[in-house]
Amino acid sequence: MKSNLIDWQTFIGSLIVLLCVTVPLIFFPEAGAEIINMANSFMTGNFGVLYLILGLVSFAFLLFVAFSKNGQIKLGNKDEEREFGTFSWAAMLFAAGIGSSILYWAMIEWAYYYQGPPFGITPESEEAISWAASYGIFHWGPIAWAIYTLPALPIAYFYYVRKTPVLKISEAVRPVLGKLVDGPLGVIVDVLFIFGLMGGAGTTLALGTPMIAEGIHDLTGIPVTLGLKAAVMLLCTLIFAVSAYSGLRRGIKVLSDINLWLAILLLLFIFIVGPTVFISKTTFTSIGIIADNFFQMATWLEPFGNMVGFTKTGFPESWTVFYWAWWVVYAPFVGLFVARISRGRTIREMILGTMIYGTIGCLLFFGILGNFGLFLQLSGTFDVIGYMDEFDAPATIIAILNQLPLSKVMVGLFTVLAIIFLATTFDSSSFILASVVQKQVRSEPMRWNRLFWAFTLCLLPLVLMFIGGLETLQTASIVAGFPVMFIMLLLAWSFMKASSHDIKQSKNYDSPTIHINRREILEKIRLEKEKKQ
Repeated sequence: MKSNLIDWQTFIGSLIVLLCVTVPLIFFPEAGAEIINMANSFMTGNFGVLYLILGLVSFAFLLFVAFSKNGQIKLGNKDEEREFGTFSWAAMLFAAGIGSSILYWAMIEWAYYYQGPPFGITPESEEAISWAASYGIFHWGPIAWAIYTLPALPIAYFYYVRKTPVLKISEAVRPVLGKLVDGPLGVIVDVLFIFGLMGGAGTTLALGTPMIAEGIHDLTGIPVTLGLKAAVMLLCTLIFAVSAYSGLRRGIKVLSDINLWLAILLLLFIFIVGPTVFISKTTFTSIGIIADNFFQMATWLEPFGNMVGFTKTGFPESWTVFYWAWWVVYAPFVGLFVARISRGRTIREMILGTMIYGTIGCLLFFGILGNFGLFLQLSGTFDVIGYMDEFDAPATIIAILNQLPLSKVMVGLFTVLAIIFLATTFDSSSFILASVVQKQVRSEPMRWNRLFWAFTLCLLPLVLMFIGGLETLQTASIVAGFPVMFIMLLLAWSFMKASSHDIKQSKNYDSPTIHINRREILEKIRLEKEKKQ
């Protein structure tokens, strides 16, 4: 079993933290939820500005790195080919970073903005329509993908350039923290990451499972019950357990490729048979609105909301700050995964590819799915908001799809896509969790380790679903993710310190693609030390 390869401190520490949070939620759900919600309100209300600053700093920093000397560094040996083609690479990073949540929010998020718009705009007004169509694209746009990409820089650099056989967040901050990462501090950093990922996975399950269950109900007539939701969760677990067992190339890659093709088919069908002109015009207009108001949207925190004569809507805390906190929680996981699949690419290719492909993918989902639902509402074809008020969001999503020609086929396609999206996210998650709790990862983590985390990812959310605690787990992960903000800054500092030092030592300083030969640099440093002595 090679148990000596397992970092048992991180492995057991992560399980202890998860149990310490989930067991009280199981036995004292109401009290636990109240405490966690109070902590979340305190965090987002008082420190929301830090999340927004981090978003803008991440975006600016990555653009700087991409077009600097540091961006020219190749991840791997000089003549090494890219491990994955661009299509599969883009499919995997998108599926891992977004999951089935994109299907949920892309279809329905506009309805919340339409009824509760930003900037004090009158709800359900003409101005509210424009912001409703635009804000979802902004929240899932370049800043989100910049937050995701930042941790990938030091992780990929140490793994492929400095040849450190460890995929850990703690290892990526070694240039800044030094030997401290070998002690309790390093374990705390990795455990916080794992807990945040588990909570983020719980969020994905909380959104995806009811939506899939509604799709199955629409196709088969089976009533939506906890039993059906549990069966959906177990089905997804079986799929990603098999995929995790198969490995990165035969499992995650294949699922992600299928996922992307199904998504393209669904989006093309809705775009062609739906209100094509409306979708095109509204999406294009939204791009203009975001470009024109990018910094206002990225910095708005409703500072006068508590003053006399002003109305506080809570929009920034409920949406922008919450989303940025969500991206921060997921960022180390996505960064680890993007780093792992980017061998053979340059830092610049990894940064720009992740930000551009990720943003375009989300733009297409929100532009087509969201604006189709918005068209139904505004044209009077189907009262989306009225239906959602009477039932719930998952049922409304399926009802929107039923307005399409070949509706049953589209609901079936959508449901299969949601299942695979959910499976690919958890597949990638189990792969990375297994990597983090191993002392060495030469190619892939051990199979039993991958399978353990595959089932652990399902077990705790499954228990919490039966007691209605998934949303609380999601909120708990956001609260626990607060210190991850500071880890993100350490990751950026660590990358710049290590890569800038190695570039100066490299013979290929002026090369269009910088290949850093680690052996030559170490030998050069050794000779310099001998001269000084």
